[in-house]
Amino acid sequence: MNHLIVLGALLAFFVAAFVVAQLLKNNGLVDIAWGLGFLLSAGVSFALGAPRGPVPIVMTALVAVWGLRLAWHVARRNLGKPEDFRYAHMRETWNPKTFLLRMFVQIYVLQLVLNYLIALPTVVTNLAAPTGWTAWATAGVAVWAAGFFFESVGDAQLARFKADPTHRGQLLTTGLWRYTRHPNYFGEAAQWWGLFLLALRGWGTVWLVLSPLAITLFLLYVSGVPMLEKKYAGRADWEEYRRRTPKFFPWLPRK
Repeated sequence: MNHLIVLGALLAFFVAAFVVAQLLKNNGLVDIAWGLGFLLSAGVSFALGAPRGPVPIVMTALVAVWGLRLAWHVARRNLGKPEDFRYAHMRETWNPKTFLLRMFVQIYVLQLVLNYLIALPTVVTNLAAPTGWTAWATAGVAVWAAGFFFESVGDAQLARFKADPTHRGQLLTTGLWRYTRHPNYFGEAAQWWGLFLLALRGWGTVWLVLSPLAITLFLLYVSGVPMLEKKYAGRADWEEYRRRTPKFFPWLPRK
């Protein structure tokens, strides 16, 4: 029953986000809702949960830090600007008669389902009977911290690079971007691998690996990496950058 309450709260949230986005004619708002959805499911499940142990408290706090930072970063980047090129392209190419329904199902409902699936380590941990701190929990916090570093620092480096007008039309290939073409997406995936480790309480919770697998595969093959790689494909500077720089997992650049 508690899981249904969490899912219902997420459904109401994404429906509201869809309505507001259509009124503003800017579906880029769903990218802001993405991070806030995790914060909502963490908060609702924490409020519904059993007596608080250390793991639910730490996990909910980490999700809150991640979700708020991501939502703030995306909001600063998108609000007051034209609709993101991905959603603008959908608006231009999709059938106008079915646009609203397709947008709701293909973007908002999909993100709702993914949001809930990826949030399962947090939801399950918050709703379960409390347990003590484990070595897995310590490892999870360490992995989450590394992922948060890559995502937040990578985003900050990119924002600073784009703010300099002398860099217009250029690619960022320094800092963390020297070791992976997508440090922010790698960091986002790594944080959920950390939260999965934090949620581990024996073999009965191994199935929660679906969460980090889902976000990793989604970023690598559906939204995120492939869309940006397609955007820059064919540019000489991009092809050279792609040749020498690892796609996702950080490593030393090739010579």
